[in-house]
Amino acid sequence: MAKEKQPHWSDILKRRLANAKKDERSEEEKKAEETELFTKYYTEWKEGGDKDKSYKTIPRFYYRLPAEDEVLLQKLREESRAVFLQRKSRELLDNEELQNLWFLLDKHQVPPVSGEEAMISYEAYLQVGEQAGPKCSKFFTARVYAKLLHSDPYGRISIMQFFNYVMRKVWLHQTRIGLSLYDVAGQGHLRESDLENYILELIPTLPQLDGLEKSFYSFYVCTAVRKFFFFLDPLRTGKIKIQDILACSFLDDLLELRDEELSKESQESNWFSAPSALRVYGQYLNLDKDHNGMLSKEELSRYGTATLTSVFLDRVFQECLTYDGEMDYKTYLDFVLALENRKEPAALQYIFKLLDMENRGYLNVFSLNFFFRAIQEQMKLHGQEQVTFQDVKDEIYDMVKPKDPYKITLQDLVNSCQGDTVTSILIDLNGFWTYENREVLVASDNDGSSSMADLDDN
Repeated sequence: MAKEKQPHWSDILKRRLANAKKDERSEEEKKAEETELFTKYYTEWKEGGDKDKSYKTIPRFYYRLPAEDEVLLQKLREESRAVFLQRKSRELLDNEELQNLWFLLDKHQVPPVSGEEAMISYEAYLQVGEQAGPKCSKFFTARVYAKLLHSDPYGRISIMQFFNYVMRKVWLHQTRIGLSLYDVAGQGHLRESDLENYILELIPTLPQLDGLEKSFYSFYVCTAVRKFFFFLDPLRTGKIKIQDILACSFLDDLLELRDEELSKESQESNWFSAPSALRVYGQYLNLDKDHNGMLSKEELSRYGTATLTSVFLDRVFQECLTYDGEMDYKTYLDFVLALENRKEPAALQYIFKLLDMENRGYLNVFSLNFFFRAIQEQMKLHGQEQVTFQDVKDEIYDMVKPKDPYKITLQDLVNSCQGDTVTSILIDLNGFWTYENREVLVASDNDGSSSMADLDDN
């Protein structure tokens, strides 16, 4: 039996077009039918045509923060966070549990002793883990053991090193929970006011700060907080991550003040100590000759050895926050932190912004010459032998070795590890003099008397 001839596609299209002409429905009716068909086919495809159902198992990962007027939701969120932090705190080892852990470790030490260190084998380590209780289980893993395993010929680890590791972990978690209590937004970061409250309430627990007058507390807190924000908030967002606070050494320095027998040298080198805070604030008061609580450019020019160039100070007052052309204590602290830590990237960023007058992101020969002319003028006033800019420029480019031979970027300065020297040459006559006389200074280092004070004698 012969197959029926299939109609050509063009004939089918003509018939459909002919039928379409006979459709007397309104546009609204046609759109309604179109929507109905789309919904029908989409639903069929979604439920039956797609075999991969993984999208249904993706957990919700975004929760909108309650608005300011949603008081009940805000209270609920605060209570939930408080309960969560309390639960996390209960999961930590307390003093009694830590003492018990030390007793178990000491009981299971494996001879021979390595130097003065008591050692423990992996088998004994696992036994202690079983006896120490569920709170300690996360510390007794093969990964932790391997991390602490060094060069012991018997494959053992130091009991003291392991216990210190546990103590450090417990301290970090305690501190994170403590900081999180001040995280009002609950977003894992602290605003300036949050950190101020944390440090203010910490002061009574630090024996080294017992001698501070309460009237000085606000200035101390401001001094302490500025170091955190200067180095940990380079983009000046007004907030820093709690993780960043824990990862840096500043909190260790601050909590070091719990040591009642902290040496004088340690106190002087610790930004957070009472002597250091009083030194910085005392300098500020000494510079403030008119006693209005602010510093003018003329007053700031006496900072340090009074050898910062006028051009550089002009840039400080152009770029930094001032009030009627005068600098407050908080802005002064940023200035001090930058000049006292010139090797640090955050300090170099601060100074580089002042040197980069046109905000191009780099320094060129014109920029270097502009700032060095002020150094030459000061040398002339002191009756010093003039140094040509060409020589200084060549030395700077030799030190920095920028990627672009005509432009020095901030990253070039950081990578060269010479940023502190370069910036000192450009902004501070004493810094330039120290660089120029470095060989003489090394030779006469035993008497330690060479400084800018000798300029007028040379």
